[in-house]
Amino acid sequence: MIIIQWTIAILIAFLAGKAVSKLKLPAILGWLIAGILLGPHAFSLITDKLIDASWYQTVIHILECAVGLMIGTELVWSKIKSYGKALVITTLTQSLGTFLFVSAVFAVTFKIAGAPVYLAFVLGGIALATAPAPALSIVNEFKTKGPVTQTLIPMAALDDMVGVAVFFTTIAVIARHLSGGGMPLYMVPVMIFLPLLIGVLTGVPTGFLLKKTEKKETTLLILILGIVLTSVIGILCNTYLMPSPILNFMLMGMAFSTAFSNMVSADRLENIVKDFNPILGVSMIIVILNLGAPLDYHAIYNAGLYTFIYIIARALGKYFGARAGAKATGLDSNVQKYLGLTLLPHSGVSLVFTGIAVSVLANSSPECVRIIQGTVAAAAVINEIIAVMAAKKGFELAGELKNS
Repeated sequence: MIIIQWTIAILIAFLAGKAVSKLKLPAILGWLIAGILLGPHAFSLITDKLIDASWYQTVIHILECAVGLMIGTELVWSKIKSYGKALVITTLTQSLGTFLFVSAVFAVTFKIAGAPVYLAFVLGGIALATAPAPALSIVNEFKTKGPVTQTLIPMAALDDMVGVAVFFTTIAVIARHLSGGGMPLYMVPVMIFLPLLIGVLTGVPTGFLLKKTEKKETTLLILILGIVLTSVIGILCNTYLMPSPILNFMLMGMAFSTAFSNMVSADRLENIVKDFNPILGVSMIIVILNLGAPLDYHAIYNAGLYTFIYIIARALGKYFGARAGAKATGLDSNVQKYLGLTLLPHSGVSLVFTGIAVSVLANSSPECVRIIQGTVAAAAVINEIIAVMAAKKGFELAGELKNS
């Protein structure tokens, strides 16, 4: 029955995406709203029992790995080498700029309110990360093409790595400060580089196999087996090597596909992407549906001043951080003006980071846990709906929508 309900939920999300598309809005908005309404906080077609099931989490991890192919197949060295230095600098300015700005704003706010100031850095660490799937789904749906798209796709991968590094370093330092323990600092580079290593180890042999065949059926079989193998290795590492299951499966999929994308010819890669697109489309719907399901729309009613400060401060940090980096490195004027709008989606990463922060601080600082949960839970719902529309508007203003 649970599987039947999940299948119905996926179908409803698909139809909701089609309906929203008729209004010239991105289909992801329909998938996201369907997830919120069908999740455990509303109609419960997607239940907590399903979300917590190990088989369901395994499927989601495999599909997240599959979605990573959308990033990796664009990370061909011949394409991105001209963006190298500018891309890295812009990623750092928008990521670290958001962390510093949100942290500074909340440091002042908490000082006035009498709350622990170190909590500002936890919120800053949560705020800096970007959830790439929403913006990438818009790229996929509207076939966006241009400087903003070309900058965003590789930046999604770099942003994940910076986000993981800053957040976990911050949490580790705060945990040590509060309890003398916490996560070892050496785990931070492990969390960044282990997914990349796993992806490369499976992506290289996949590349050799893809070079030996051009049949569509064989290509899809090789890709599916490679994605499943990559995910299984990631799950085993999450289970037996990590202190908690925190490895990024989209990052694994990106590294996996980057490896084989740089081994095949441009024409072969184009055909691989074309063959895989239907699977990518289904994966996107399910991943976004899963992203929306845990969001509690009731949190909107409980949104307080902290929530709105968080949303506004994060948006300003992302937008002006991206703009400053792009301008300083001489990127295209449209990238300078509109890249920041495409970086606003946030929920999936924010909820994962929030859960980790809560588990670390639960015993030593329960009052901080309530502030974090209340602030980010409400922001996740409000920000995500606004951010999806803002991201689409960014592509539109940049003149990169081809299928609107």
